[in-house]
Amino acid sequence: MRAYTLIFWRRTLVTLNPQLHIATPLVESMPLSRAAARPVWLKLEALQPPGSFKIRGIGLACSEYRRRGAARFVSSSGGNAGIAVAWAGRRLGVPVTVVVPETTTERARGLIQEQGAELVVFGASWQEANEHALSLLGTDGVLIHPFDDPLLWQGHASMIDELAAVGHKPGAVVLSVGGGGLLAGVIEGLRRNGWADVPVVAVETEGAASLAASLAAGARVTLPAITSVATSLGARQVCEQAFRLAGEHPLTSVVVSDREAVDACLQFVEDHRLVVEPACGAALAAAGRIRCAAPVLEASANLLVVVCGGATAGVDQLRTWRERLA
Repeated sequence: MRAYTLIFWRRTLVTLNPQLHIATPLVESMPLSRAAARPVWLKLEALQPPGSFKIRGIGLACSEYRRRGAARFVSSSGGNAGIAVAWAGRRLGVPVTVVVPETTTERARGLIQEQGAELVVFGASWQEANEHALSLLGTDGVLIHPFDDPLLWQGHASMIDELAAVGHKPGAVVLSVGGGGLLAGVIEGLRRNGWADVPVVAVETEGAASLAASLAAGARVTLPAITSVATSLGARQVCEQAFRLAGEHPLTSVVVSDREAVDACLQFVEDHRLVVEPACGAALAAAGRIRCAAPVLEASANLLVVVCGGATAGVDQLRTWRERLA
């Protein structure tokens, strides 16, 4: 059996919304540490009740909008955000409508409906689904955006607060980027805990790399289409806040292939007995080859990988992707 170190958070730790998200464990990954030639720690957001980090920010946003009088939540999502909104709406007693694009997996659609939410399938990408969601708001609905809302960033930042509470300052943070909500939240968390010097490795997959394209162009770029299997990273344009912070904060952009992301997911099942989707596998793949992916971080003492999770793909789907990508 592989040895690993596990830190459990104290029951007395105060979170932004203890009823909707949980404080997740911090685990040292021996396999990834060997691959990266340095300590690699995992923030296990895959253990959140709806299956991903999304509930941190979405839980806070839903609670706040309900406090302000919202009678209905409308979400546009590639999968995980919609699952989180549906889960939060059920817990808060607020009806939910989730609009997903045609690329959203059947597994994700089922998990949304399982929470009692109304599911609408519309458009070829998240952008089209989002436009349709806006048309469904009516007079009593509030849009719960999957990544572009200050409340989301504030909620996502709580994972860094949990690190600070136990004095675990990382040498660098490795995370996946889709629309940029996680990136914006992590940087906010680093700043508010006095860790603005901690660099971030922002990882995307080929075919969904809107941040990398924007950084190369010096302005936000809209991709013509999403061609990656990591559909949870399928925002054709990164949000303005994430792009701005990427220019202000120490950051390295890394792009991995779909095959690397899927292989990392399957290896993660073997190493840590947790199933995550390719959007999360992107960060795991980059962490495993950090010496060549981001050589500027060679001197970093340790890495923190945000295991953002994702409930939209199972092992069978991962194996199917691997066969297809081979």
